[in-house]
Amino acid sequence: MPKNITNIVALAKSTAKVEHYPTPHDRLVKGKPEQNNTLHFSADDQFFVGEWGAEVGCWKVSYTENEYFHILSGKSILRDTEGNELTIIAGDKICVPAGFEGEWEVIEPTQKIYAIYEK
Repeated sequence: MPKNITNIVALAKSTAKVEHYPTPHDRLVKGKPEQNNTLHFSADDQFFVGEWGAEVGCWKVSYTENEYFHILSGKSILRDTEGNELTIIAGDKICVPAGFEGEWEVIEPTQKIYAIYEK
């Protein structure tokens, strides 16, 4: 079925609702960071685009999806299970492959735009 201009999603004009939620207790490493997510677009339960953010804290991550993101603000650290770290700041554009495991630590409240492909 052909799509038209009404099917285009402009994130800046999106009316999607922001969801706020605590980081799940079983994943917490330190702190009690609140997270937020605005899902702007999804297709076929495999592709998702939105905006995500979190307050200061650290939690375990286990990616089942491939994710591209662009950091809008803040500072975070991605840490793998071997302790290797990648500091990410506003302006950084990152791809995380499915299968990545480790920790996400928010040093300064962070917001990002993401695109996820779930295998």
